[in-house]
Amino acid sequence: MFDSGLDRRQLILRGAMGASVLALPGMAFAQATTERRFVFIIQRGAADGLNTVMPLADPGFANARGSLAIEGGAKLDGLFTLHPSLAETAKLYAAKEALFAHAVASPYRDRSHFDGQNVLETGGTAAYQLRDGWLNRLLAQLPRSEASAIAVSATVPVALRGHVEVASYAPSALPQASDDLLQRVTALYETDQQLHPLWASAMATRAMTSDLTAAGGQNAAATGALAARLLTGPGSARIAMIETGGWDTHAQQKGRLAAQLKGLDAMLAALRTGLGPAWRDTLVLVATEFGRTVAVNGTGGTDHGTGSAAMLIGGAVAGGRVVTDWPGMAQANLYEARDLKPTLGLDTLIATALAQHYALDPARVTRALFPETPATRYDAKLIRA
Repeated sequence: MFDSGLDRRQLILRGAMGASVLALPGMAFAQATTERRFVFIIQRGAADGLNTVMPLADPGFANARGSLAIEGGAKLDGLFTLHPSLAETAKLYAAKEALFAHAVASPYRDRSHFDGQNVLETGGTAAYQLRDGWLNRLLAQLPRSEASAIAVSATVPVALRGHVEVASYAPSALPQASDDLLQRVTALYETDQQLHPLWASAMATRAMTSDLTAAGGQNAAATGALAARLLTGPGSARIAMIETGGWDTHAQQKGRLAAQLKGLDAMLAALRTGLGPAWRDTLVLVATEFGRTVAVNGTGGTDHGTGSAAMLIGGAVAGGRVVTDWPGMAQANLYEARDLKPTLGLDTLIATALAQHYALDPARVTRALFPETPATRYDAKLIRA
């Protein structure tokens, strides 16, 4: 039945755009009492850590990777070189605002994307063991004034689901509209002084949801800038999660991974610029569900593996280092004779970084975020004092 309390413009706005998108400008969060911020960027698809942070000085790497053993990136230390697509991230490393952890993995040891991502996001030791996400459980450990979070994604990801309410900048469940329909609606609103700017803003937001490689990384940069806006200003969120996809490089990995990393690099640079002074107190985690095989397959790609690399980025990071108990890439040292052997639990890395970032007890954080994982003492200094 028609609701006479709604005028024509309200109906058009609700039907064509969805109330969730229009809620973005006025989205309210509890005021934080500190300037600490945390951003989790998930790499869905099993990002290849070996070609992101390349152990070029390990003879096993060149022997196994062949043409994928890329030269020309920033040399991080005597063993590792950063992929050349991560030029801005290399500058952060030089400024001691980036730290890379290598040979890391979650407790998951099979090779299903869906199960691996579920373990990564819930913080369990097996798929679907836990129902809520470790990032939501983190919110419960923080003062209420600091426990405000937003997902920069179409829906709230599993990592942020749980008892603590969070927001999403575009949680619309409506079917995807065709480009033709969007163009027609754009023309319809062209002369409407109220609807035109709102629609233009919604279209800009839609463009930001494209993959990392779109428009030479410009859309990825726009997503980073959007996240920064959501994390700054009075009453803004203090924690955000950004979803990225396209990391499953089974074929033609050399070009595809270079484009993916270029997009990630642009996103991180835009996030840093957008946060401004708040960058000093920001921690960004970049992590994936599992790594990729050491050997190259017959289509110039790599298959699902185990160990990978994670990134800690931000002004709060005690960076300029690669932390790893490097297992080596000789055939005898590989996990199941095919993968980089993990020597550091991703759960341990995350719990340690967050405990240091928020000045919390590490054991308490580990129990809350990763209750099925045995507590492991890890004394690396990851966050500045």
